Parts: sequence; structure tokens; C-alpha cells
Amino acid sequence: MLFSSFQGFINELKYRNDIHVISEFVSPELESTEINDRIIKNGDGKAILFNNNGTEFPLLLNMYGSEERMNLVLGIQNMDEIGERIKRMMAEATKPGSSFFDQFSKLPMLKEIASWMPSRSKRKALCQQVIMQQVDLSSIPIPKCWPYDGGKFITLPMVHTLNPETGISNVGMYRMQVLDNQTTGMHWHLHKDGARHYEMYKKRGEQMPVSVAIGGDPVLAYCASAPLPEAIDEYMLAGFLRQNKVRLVKSLTNDIYVPADADFILEGYIDTSEDFVTEGPFGDHTGYYSLADLYPKFHITMITHRLDAVYPATIVGVPPQEDRWMGKATERIFLSPIQMTISSDILDMNLPYQGGFHNISIVKIDQHYPGQANSTMNALWGAGQMMFNKVMIVVSKNVNPHNAEEVFKALSEIDIENDILFTKGPADVLDHSGRKFAKGGKIGIDATHISSDNSEISVDLDKMKLLYPNLKVNTKFVENKHRILLFGIDEKESAKVFEVSKKILDSGAVKGVKILLFFDKSLDLSNFDFVLWQVSGNIDPTFDCQIIEGENGKSLCVDACSKIDRKDFTRNWPNVIVMDDETIKKVDSNWGAYNIGTFLESPSLSLKEMVKNKGAVANKNVR
Repeated sequence: MLFSSFQGFINELKYRNDIHVISEFVSPELESTEINDRIIKNGDGKAILFNNNGTEFPLLLNMYGSEERMNLVLGIQNMDEIGERIKRMMAEATKPGSSFFDQFSKLPMLKEIASWMPSRSKRKALCQQVIMQQVDLSSIPIPKCWPYDGGKFITLPMVHTLNPETGISNVGMYRMQVLDNQTTGMHWHLHKDGARHYEMYKKRGEQMPVSVAIGGDPVLAYCASAPLPEAIDEYMLAGFLRQNKVRLVKSLTNDIYVPADADFILEGYIDTSEDFVTEGPFGDHTGYYSLADLYPKFHITMITHRLDAVYPATIVGVPPQEDRWMGKATERIFLSPIQMTISSDILDMNLPYQGGFHNISIVKIDQHYPGQANSTMNALWGAGQMMFNKVMIVVSKNVNPHNAEEVFKALSEIDIENDILFTKGPADVLDHSGRKFAKGGKIGIDATHISSDNSEISVDLDKMKLLYPNLKVNTKFVENKHRILLFGIDEKESAKVFEVSKKILDSGAVKGVKILLFFDKSLDLSNFDFVLWQVSGNIDPTFDCQIIEGENGKSLCVDACSKIDRKDFTRNWPNVIVMDDETIKKVDSNWGAYNIGTFLESPSLSLKEMVKNKGAVANKNVR
């Protein structure tokens, strides 16, 4: 289904009864986030339209927040359809044939590919119906998402830049902090095309033109977030997904082309001779604040919009959030290209949303030779954004990587000494657990060798309590015959996790357990979302994973505790993202007026104990 505007998309959601429309006044500052967080984590997952927010424009949140709605955006019934289309096309394109008729038979496919290429026009379009008399970002309902955010953030921008040498355009999604009514920060990471273009303009001593589109067909923002190579046009991907070309129109003040049906266009420039500005903190998809840093300043010289413009935003934070389904779509769409370019023996892949989509990956392979799992790990760690992966688990073809029980069973059968690989490489700029910025360790686990380990599994809680009276132990996995044990440890003892592990293993209190996972005692160990979120986000495998030999063999010990004020950790440790008490109380008292159903408790309440001190930085003594 084609959507030429958010109004069309919203009308379809109303028809499907898949959207909450709130007429009561709701502030875009924190209040809208709190309502969104309750709906995402405890409610029905519907999109939310805030019609009364203090501006003339409605605010739309959570448009991608369910599998059904993500499929609607992509125009499919299930997310594997797109991968199958890619496979069929590649099979047709590479089919042997040398005769004239063989080549002629491929013309319809070439015509179809040509139909995906975006069209360009210099005529004014719907996105330019209204030119703001004065650039004023305060007239748009841009949310301040979380209490310790540095300000309001534009979170679904399609940032258009040009390679000054080739003229090739790129569309990326980089958050933009509102600095004042005419300027924003431009948070593009080291590895992004926008940052690369900036460096090119800087070397040439030139200003960098930028146009930012917001809204329009919701498939466009998804494509801006997709991990595409620079040479692949994001709007060609949108055309492929839609089976219809995207219409682009020239910006009014520069030579950048933007979607004709977008809701807002922000045109301007970055002065490459200008000093960077402080941007952040920001409550990020890691579930922690990404801390303040220096980024370029974007000067907005013109804002245009549709007459019926709706402002869309996304809220990220402690998972699950709306980006869960954007990440799942990327996983399913890009599996086929990975199979075709890296290895056809990669049968499937799961990138759990609790791990921020790249911290943990579970890869299913068709194994043909010894060491193939290690070969697969190294190949994937060298492939695009998979370079940011920290924990890779490779399973055999008879294991479903999307079935947690099957994966835990495979992990319970590993040979600790021979099936674990440690290495180092690039890390996500947002990774807070690395000892160095944007660089860290990786751990690969070969779980393809399903042995019949029938050795006894036992946990003597009384003996453990004698050793460490304050240690919290969760035996849920052991009770299900999985060789994995969870611990919650006091903050004052968390720096000694490996010493504690050694004593427990040597005491005989634990037998047959192969993986010991340690967390802050404040974590709810019964919440699987929280456990996976912490074990993926809080470790640098080089420092926080050790193989320890005990009385009954070797075990892998993982320190997933916070690293606040550790002697070996010199970076600032960020705080967990939670809503402030005042906003929670406000939403509690106004819930009935929102008319969105049964009261839902704030998800932040179960996380409050994990917050350390006030502010985005958790350290007691900030270095």
C-alpha cells in the first residue's frame, strides 16, 4: 500500500483501529514519552497521535511499534517476503544463458529495476506548500524525550547530504538536538556517510549544504535508517519495497533533492570552519544515556511544510521500544544479501532487540567442515555494520536461532576450552562498556557441536550463602536443564566478580554449569528482557569475559555489572534511562482524560533502583 502522506497512513491506522488519538493536552516534553513507554511495554502497542500539544501540528509516535504495522509500512504480509524477492531476482539475473532470446527474456526485470529509480523535478511540491515566514523550531512539537536529555531532539530526520566530488547523494538518520530556534546539532557517527561527506567539504574549505526531510511515506524514514553502502540510493530501496518510484523535488535553497510528499523540509548548511558544539546527553536505544560530545552545528535557513503536516518522532530507551520492529525488518531484509555475498551456508540469523540489534547475534549455519563457525564469525565481523557486533553465537542447522530454549540448550553443550573465540575490533560509538571509545572486544561461541553432556548439574544454595551471604542467585536456567546460572552481586563486591566465581567453582557449590553471568543486584533477574539487555550492553568481552577453572572443570564467567568507579574503567559510565517522578505522577493523574484504555503503570518504576545519582552520568566521582 502506498502512503503519500502521514495523513493517509494515519487514516489507514484509524480504519484498522490501530491508533490512539489523544485530544487532551499532552506536552511533547517528557509527558508524551511516558505515555508512549507505557503503551509500548505494557499496553496494546498502538500508534499514538497527540492532536493537542501546544503547536498547530499533530505529533505522531510509535508508528513502527508492532510487527503488523511494520509489515503495513513495508507493504508485505511477513518480513521474509522481501528476502525471497531479492533471491528470486538475483537467481534470474545470474541465470546462465547466451542466446539473444535468453538475454531478451531479462528485459522485463531490467524495466522493473528502472521503475524503482527515483524521479526528480524542479517544480514546487506538497512539501513546499507553506514557507515559514521565520525559521522557528519551537513551532514544531519536537519532544524532549527523557529527563536528562540535553534538550529537544529530532529523532526521525532524513538527512540529505552530497558527496562534493561525485555529486552522489546520501540519506542518513542522525539525531538532531535543537540548540535554538534556528540551529541543531548533527549527530553523525565516525563511520557514517554524512560524516565522510563533512570531512570532504572541510578539506575543500567549503560550506556543506544539508536538507532534512521529515515525514511523508513512512517507508522513507525506514530506508534512511537502513545499513546501505554509499553507492546504493536509499530511495531506490524505497522504490524496490514499494514497487513504485519515489518522487523527489529540488530544495528551494540548494541543489539537494528531497521527497516531494514529505511533511517538513529543513534546509540549511554546516559551516565546516566553525567549531563543533556540545550535543547530548540523549536517552538512547542502548537503554542508557549517550553522553555529551562534540558534533557539527546545522544552520537552518528555511523551513517548508505541507498544509496538512504531521510531525513524526520515535522514542528510544530501555528495550523493548518501537525500534524493535525496525531492527527486525532490517534483519530479515538484509539476511539474503549476507547469504549471497558472504556465505550461502548462513541459513538464518537473529539479532535480538534486547541487544540493540548488533550487540548479540545468533547465526545458524549449515556446517560442512571443522572450524566453519569460526570462519563465519570472522567473515561477519568484517561485513558492514556487523563489525559492531560484540557477542556472536553460531548454531547448527537443527537449532532455531529465534527459539531461546533451543539456543540455551546449544550453549549448554559447548566445550568451554575449544569453542570460544576472543578478538578485538571496532565498536559502536554508543557502546558505553568499552575501555576505549569506538573500539572493544568480541566473543564468538561455536555452539554447533551438540554433544551429549550428561554430567550432573547442581547448585548448592546453602553452601553458596555461607561463602557470600548477600549474593542473589537465579536458578531458572538450571531448573530447565541449561548449564547457565545468573547472579546478582552487591556493588561493593562487583569489582571482584572473577574472584567470586573462582571461589564458588572451587567450593563445589556449583557443578556442571558452564556459563556464569553476574549482574548488579538491583537488576530483576527474572526479567529475560532485562537480563539480555544488560549482558549485551555492559560488557567488553576482552575485559569482562574470562574462562575460569574450578574443581569440576572450566566455566565462562561474564561480568555484566555496571563499571562505576572501577579502577580499570576510566570513562564516564552513563545512567539507566527512567522517567522522573513528577512526570510519572502527572501521567498517572491524567490517564483517564487521555481516553486510551485501562490504566498502565510506568515501566520506569521497575528500573528506579538501577539509577545511580542524578544526571546522565552515573559515576559517584566523575573523572
